[in-house]
Amino acid sequence: MTEQDFHKLVAEELKIRPDQVEKTIELLDTDNTVPFIARYRKEVTGGLDEEVIRAIEDRMRYLRILEDRKQSVLKSIEEQGKLSDDLRERILAATKLQEVEDLYLPYKPKRRTRATIAKEKGLEPLAERIWQQQDEAGDIMAIAAEFIDEEKGVGSEIEALGGARDIIAERVSDDADVRKLVREKTWHQGDLVSEARDPENVAVYEIYAEYREPLKKIVPYRVLAINRGEREGYLKVKIDAPADDIIMSLEKRFVSNPASIFSEELKKAVADGYTRLIAPAIERELRSQLTETADEHAIGIFAANLHNLLMQPPLKGHIIMGIDPGYRTGCKVAVIDETGKYLDGCTIYPHPPQNRWDYAKIQVKKLVEEYGVTTIAIGNGTASRETEQLAAEIISEMPDSALQYTIVNEAGASVYSASPLAKKEFPDLDAAQRGNISIARRLLDPLSELVKIDPKSIGVGLYQHDVNQVNLATALDRVVESAVNNVGVNLNTASPALLQYVAGLRRSIAENIVSYREEHGRFTNRMQLHEVKGMGPKAFTQCAGFLRIPDGDVFFDSTAIHPESYDAAEKLLEVLQFDPGEARKQGHVLRLKLKSAGTTLPELADKLDVGLPTLEDIIAAIEKPDRDPRDDMPKPVFRNDVLKMEDLQPGMRMKGTVRNVVDFGAFVDIGVKQDGLVHISKLAKKYVKNPLDAVRVGDTVEVKILSIDIDRGRIGLSMILDD
Repeated sequence: MTEQDFHKLVAEELKIRPDQVEKTIELLDTDNTVPFIARYRKEVTGGLDEEVIRAIEDRMRYLRILEDRKQSVLKSIEEQGKLSDDLRERILAATKLQEVEDLYLPYKPKRRTRATIAKEKGLEPLAERIWQQQDEAGDIMAIAAEFIDEEKGVGSEIEALGGARDIIAERVSDDADVRKLVREKTWHQGDLVSEARDPENVAVYEIYAEYREPLKKIVPYRVLAINRGEREGYLKVKIDAPADDIIMSLEKRFVSNPASIFSEELKKAVADGYTRLIAPAIERELRSQLTETADEHAIGIFAANLHNLLMQPPLKGHIIMGIDPGYRTGCKVAVIDETGKYLDGCTIYPHPPQNRWDYAKIQVKKLVEEYGVTTIAIGNGTASRETEQLAAEIISEMPDSALQYTIVNEAGASVYSASPLAKKEFPDLDAAQRGNISIARRLLDPLSELVKIDPKSIGVGLYQHDVNQVNLATALDRVVESAVNNVGVNLNTASPALLQYVAGLRRSIAENIVSYREEHGRFTNRMQLHEVKGMGPKAFTQCAGFLRIPDGDVFFDSTAIHPESYDAAEKLLEVLQFDPGEARKQGHVLRLKLKSAGTTLPELADKLDVGLPTLEDIIAAIEKPDRDPRDDMPKPVFRNDVLKMEDLQPGMRMKGTVRNVVDFGAFVDIGVKQDGLVHISKLAKKYVKNPLDAVRVGDTVEVKILSIDIDRGRIGLSMILDD
């Protein structure tokens, strides 16, 4: 297939035009980043969003790999002198790598097999005679005796027939159509079966100790759970295929003359080819396929959860106290200002074994009063709910302080606290206090803080340690990159960890930006980026629109308008008689000026010599230069009192925050020690196939309590409130 064929195929699959695919690929092939293409090349792509551009990128990569493999296989077979026109056409027509590999299998260089050994013993003519099925009379043993050769290792008629069957079995196994038939029958009729290796010791895999489910129906999270149980040695897993049905189908395919004296030998060879060669290979392939599909699904859920977590709205204008709860080692307390700067901190010991509850309250109150703390962020780890009780008491005793608290997911805080970045940020603080500052900053600006942590450590997925780690890392990096560029980055405050995710910037350039800032002071305009070491024209083009300078020398530098569109933006303001200084303060009146201008947007776009999508983006940026897309997301749930599980009763309605979304539902923090589970069947009145269609991480939801199991620490919730 040619590149044009690829474009047509991808366009058909994604339901877009071939020229959109072609132009998008041209941009990608010339090292343009996906966020840049989606934001600043809308006229070129026809307005494709990041998701579609990623899909084009991934599909084209696969098709190119497929085409390269086809050419490699064709060359190999041709060099063997075995490439027929029919085989060439079948290989070229293949749409999947597996089809190409199946067709290549008979010609693929093999290690010594039972079949190759039998050929070395001179048994191929006997195998061919059995295969042809032309003999309807005669003595099989007498015919086989002709191939006895002690020097070659054939000592009897039985050995000769066995070797001939080995040759036929491999021929059957190498047939691409046979593999396709077996694959389809196994997939549609086979079951995945697991059983306990030791019925007395199945750990958490009791549900899978005697388990069977059709391959085509098993859900992804069960595949990953079974795989883990097998990997940890608790389960034995296999595919139970319809072997008798498959062997019968193969016999019908190959036994064309039942009257042949060799028909039983051929049946034995066919059955052996399936049982010994094909079945194990297909089982490995289908289990790999199941795992790959489950991986893709789990990674997709993790990525969606991570995106929603990163896009949580920042808590602007607050002095925040972070508390990292603990028992023996105490609770670390840190206060940060509105910019995230560390102000003060201490360690309190309200819990066992010290039990210095009252003194802990005195310490916290002192910090609240001294720095004007308005919000307490409590990590959700060990002793979290006991610390929540402490905060609730403090709030009740300070009624004039307008103090509030919330629970913050602390997953990954310890990873950050021990990182070189944390040590560089806070060289004089111990790791525990650095982690606590991270908890507070996650409330202040989740995106800026969470980018400092390996996404896998953030803890909003399911089985993230069981899936393909390379694919997981790629997917999560894409999520972080998308979120960072969607929000934009303050060039004068962003850390290297945040800057490195900006389109076009490598880690080294991100560090050089910070070094430039430390040496020369704050950036006053985007053009100064050209002075940063390593910042070439390409990198500048990719990153400039995503780097913002609030209150800089140039108004447009504070917006999402790209420098390449500054001329058009300036002309727009001239046409509307709108001064940049005025626009900076009153951008919201731009639409009124457009209405009074007596022109349509398409006419204006022609006049300014700019594409209509770009013009619309320029107008939106001027209207709301400081717009943060995270502001549209649900705010955290703040509390001033605490509940215990013992306080709950079935039927109670409560507000909660979605902490994690998984295949079977969503976990919701309702302010007690244990998150409650809203099963997928209780997310909405209508059928919900994917929980992500109903809820997202960070959503504030109202739930009804269905059940409380204090001994097992389980709470059943429902978002269907009137059933």
